[in-house]
This record gives sequence, structure tokens and C-alpha cells, in this order.
Amino acid sequence: MDAPVTTKSDFSVDSHLQSAAELRQNTRTLGERVGWTEERTDFDSSCRMFSNSGYGYDTANPGIIVRPNNSLRRIEMSFQAHSPLFLCFMLLVAASRFLSAAEDASQPILRSEFVFPLHPQHNHAPGIAELADGELIVSWYRGSGERTADDVAVYGSRLKAGRKEWGPEFLMTDTPGFPDCNTAMMTDPNGRLMLFWPVVIANSWESCLTHLKVSDNPAGDGCPQWDRSETILLKPDDFSPEAIRILDQFLSALPVPLPEKQKLEIEEAKEKLSQKLYQRMGWQPRCKPTVLPSGRILLPLYTDTYSISIMAISDDGGSTWYASKPLLGFGAIQPAVVRRDDGTLVAYMRENGFTGHVRVCESTDDGVTWGPVGVSELVNPGSGLDGVRLRNGHWVLVHNDTSSGRNQLAVSLSTDEGLTWKASRHLEQQPTGSFHYPCVIQAKDGMIHAVYSYFCDEGKTMKHAAFNEEWILTGDAASK
Repeated sequence: MDAPVTTKSDFSVDSHLQSAAELRQNTRTLGERVGWTEERTDFDSSCRMFSNSGYGYDTANPGIIVRPNNSLRRIEMSFQAHSPLFLCFMLLVAASRFLSAAEDASQPILRSEFVFPLHPQHNHAPGIAELADGELIVSWYRGSGERTADDVAVYGSRLKAGRKEWGPEFLMTDTPGFPDCNTAMMTDPNGRLMLFWPVVIANSWESCLTHLKVSDNPAGDGCPQWDRSETILLKPDDFSPEAIRILDQFLSALPVPLPEKQKLEIEEAKEKLSQKLYQRMGWQPRCKPTVLPSGRILLPLYTDTYSISIMAISDDGGSTWYASKPLLGFGAIQPAVVRRDDGTLVAYMRENGFTGHVRVCESTDDGVTWGPVGVSELVNPGSGLDGVRLRNGHWVLVHNDTSSGRNQLAVSLSTDEGLTWKASRHLEQQPTGSFHYPCVIQAKDGMIHAVYSYFCDEGKTMKHAAFNEEWILTGDAASK
């Protein structure tokens, strides 16, 4: 018969407690029985299993498990190999762990911090990705300006799993003598890190080309080791006839005539629409790629030459790319793509035109062709946004919900795949400043991570916020 389990408010360790080697064997045996995939191979790891469940341990006194409330209640057990009591106890610990996690998930959580101290130079347009070990990596560009400053380069920083402070900034990529601008990142199913950004050739957005770097093993410190670097060249089918037709329809529906300067700009754009040079250059990223169930990668791109968007498509894991049909909503740029259960893709876009609202477009063939570009109910001051589909099917959109200015940054939640956005809460709501160009992902642990450009009188930085869905649902009133 197994020895009884006893609890006392305080007592010495029973001399019959097992050695570290015996406890290690019991832990391994338990792991096999309950289906843990990670084998515990040392005593400290065995004890960490308790610690991760909300229990502490004392390596000087193996066998003592201490609740973290400092009540010093201890559990004395005579652990026997394959002991049913040991198994029952461990199952209770595991259950406590999962119940605690569920309880935590039901509470609103928000953590935020600067990625680096406020900086005098222009720091803008972040990307974020989660690496295989739970580490976060963030990218952005820094320099004396944007496309007109040749000292602009892409920088990065890491947040190690379990840490609260970001590591030192490091140079991720620099094209000497040319500006490197908007960044976007993703990790693929094999754990590879992909960095996308445009190199501006002639200090104008219409001259940029999108570049890609790939790291097969991005773990470690500082800049990832890049294993591949290339330019994404696109050759769209001639879209000028359809584009000019839609542009003329758009212009005829304007409520007031355009100023002469804008009329001249539009006429110039019309001339460029049929030119191969401008159809093939000027495409640049802003939001992260979307990976479809088939493995297809959709990299959203846009051009300021015509103020329209397109998708770079890869069906071989990013080895080769080809162009979709363009999203012909003039002024609709920087798309963020999410997928409905029925396979429909929805692109939400910044409004660079006249509607004052987030633009929206759908595809029913996995991003090859796109329907008419419409107008959503969400206001937009002409600023970037980003969205993500959560694992429970809900959608999150991070955006500036103002008609002018970027001093408010909202997180909106849809539980019906974008038909309505009934819950919203602000990451930033200040009288001055600009908090914009967000990127957002959901990590493996379920937390939502957003990083955005943070501009104030004292300088510029990237700000990171980690939150859960409950935080969004609680609303702004909870923080007042």
C-alpha cells in the first residue's frame, strides 16, 4: 500500500522523500502517461513543471512544494515509482495550471512599453513577428527623413520570451546611399523569418522596389543571420483600360470639382497608367503577409504612383512571386488582409482619397482577382492600419479612428467576420502627438501584440502593447 499524503502547516522533510533521480524518473513516467510532449530530463526541469503551475520549489529540499502565497503550507509525499497518489497529485497540479490560465484569460490584460527611448531621428513603420521560441522581433526604419534622406536604414530589436524589456537596437539591413523604408515581417511554418521593405531608387516613392531577406534560423541576439536576399520584381498584366474607366467614374461622382493642381496630378497619373515602367515599379509593403490554408503567401503592396494596391503572390514558400490583379480603388492603399471561414479574403485599406473612411475590397479566388473597392463605416484620417484574425475566428483591427489627426489609436473587434465592429478600445487617446502605422499579430500563447510609431514633441520611438480580447471588450470606461 502507498504511504498516505499528509499536509501540515510546517514540518521538516520526511526522510523517506525520494532522491532527485527517483523524482526525475517519476516525472518522466508521468509525462508518458498524461501525454506531455516535452520530456523532463533533469531535476530542475521537473520542478519547473510545478513552478509553471503556480507552485514554487526548493532545490535544497527536494520534494517540498510551496504555494506562492507565502503561507508556507507544504505537502509531504512519499513518492513511489508509478505511485497512483503521485499521479493523482500531478494531475491536480496540471488541472490547477490550466484553470489558472483560463482564469487569467478572462481578466483584461494590457502591458505596454517603448521598444527604445525617444529618439531625435525619424523612426517609423514597424513590423513584428514571433519566433519559434516565443521571442518577439520588431523592425522599423530610421534616418534623417523618409524617401528623400539617403541615410535611412532598417533597424530591429528583440524581446526575449519571459522578459519585460526590449534588447538593444541593431541594424537589420542597409542599402548604402539609398533609403530603406516601410518594414513588414512574418515567420513561416518552418520558423524562417522574412523581412520585406522597399529600397527607394530616386528619392521618390514611384521609384521604389520591394526587397526580401530570409533567415532560416533567426534565433539568437542582434541581427538575424540572413541566408537569402532578393528583389521582388512584379510584372502585372496591363491594367490601364480598366483603371482609367474606374478612375473616370470615380471623378464624375465627386461632390465638388477638384482644384486645378489635383486635376493636373490626375492627368499625369493617367498618362503613367499605361506605361510599363510605372506598372512594374513603385510597389511597396506596409502590412504583413497573409498565409492561406493552402500555403499561399499574399504580400499586400501599394503604389503612390496611382494610389492603388496589389498583391504579390507566392505559391512556393516565398521562392518566386507574381502579381495579382490590382485593387482599383484610387486612394485605397496599404491593405491588411484577413480571411473568412468561407474562404473570402477581405482587404482593409487606408484612405488616401476623399471618403474619410477605411476602404474595403474582397476576393473569392485566394487573392488573384479583387472586386470593387468600397467604403466601410470606420473613419480614417489618411493613416495606416493593420488587422489579424484570431484563432477563435474573431477579427481585430488597429487603426486611427479620427477624421483628422493621428492622436487616437483604437483596437476594434468584430465577432462576425467584419460585418460589424461593436467593441473598441484605445491604445492611445491624447490631445497631441501621432500614434500610427500599427502592425498586429496574435502570439502562440493567445496574447495580441501591436507595435506602432509613437511621435511626440520629445522624439520618436516604437511602442509595443500586449493585450487580450477581454481588454478590448472591457472598453475605455474601465481605464477612466
